[in-house]
Amino acid sequence: MSDSEREKARSQEPKAKKAKQKPQEPKKDAATGLEKPLATAYRVMGSKSHGFLPLFKDLDQTLQKSGLKANFKAYVSLTLVASFAIAVPVAVATSLLLYFLFNMPLITALLFGVGAALFAWAISIGGFYLYPVYRADKHKRELDDELPFTTGYMAILASAGVSPEKIFHSLSNLSAPLAASSETKEIIKNINLFGLDIISALEKVSTVTPSKKLQETIEGMISTIHTGGNLGAYLREKFKTHMKLKKVSLKKYADSLSVMSEVYVALLLTGPLLLIIMLSVMSMLGGGAIGMFSSDLLLNLMTYIGIPVAAIIFLLILDSTTPKW
Repeated sequence: MSDSEREKARSQEPKAKKAKQKPQEPKKDAATGLEKPLATAYRVMGSKSHGFLPLFKDLDQTLQKSGLKANFKAYVSLTLVASFAIAVPVAVATSLLLYFLFNMPLITALLFGVGAALFAWAISIGGFYLYPVYRADKHKRELDDELPFTTGYMAILASAGVSPEKIFHSLSNLSAPLAASSETKEIIKNINLFGLDIISALEKVSTVTPSKKLQETIEGMISTIHTGGNLGAYLREKFKTHMKLKKVSLKKYADSLSVMSEVYVALLLTGPLLLIIMLSVMSMLGGGAIGMFSSDLLLNLMTYIGIPVAAIIFLLILDSTTPKW
């Protein structure tokens, strides 16, 4: 083999290796995990759920703000199907348990089973109703916490002469996405897919965002763009305003955290300790019973149920009030 043929073979080796490599698939957005259940529930209950829609009329706007990407009728159908799917096994299990293990009469066991089913049905309906509210509130807190950094990022790009469309495109493609990236993706989708102009796309997103502060910022951007004002100067002023409000909120959080620490010490450390000592002493003296509850039972309930449940509630309250940044 001549030298020219060897060089030609070497130059073709990297191309062959590249051809063997599989092309990387584009990254997909994280799914909510409700697509298949929503589709199945809508096929089962879609045409029969029209009579229940007025009962969930407040849920439509909340669904849009929660970011679940779920159709209103499909979500109501899923709520109804899931609630019945939970209530029926609860009724059967409760009736069988009371009839065979506790030797209750059949009619009484069935009545208790119906009551337990109604309770489980109400709890499941409430859970499905409150889940979008929780998601919307969580997203609102994340948007408010990150709003100074979001406006600061947009102010830098706007001051450099970047167009609003490219500002939102850059914000939606950050390697470490902000909470507002979901809103900016909707803006880009409305522009590129549905052919809306930037003002119409901003107006559409401002009506469904759960954050009032972000809504006011977007409405100010709409007015600035519409009147041909200086978008960079507007965003710089909003960044300064949001940063001042952020400092005030962090100061308030520090003050409230000191109060919560005192409440935690009083209710979850000192209080249970004094009650346990008191019940232990009373049980040794032969007393301490409260009605049907003996001192030993009260100690077990407080130790294994009361204190853990109170700690979980306290952690949930602390998590809901803690800023992300």
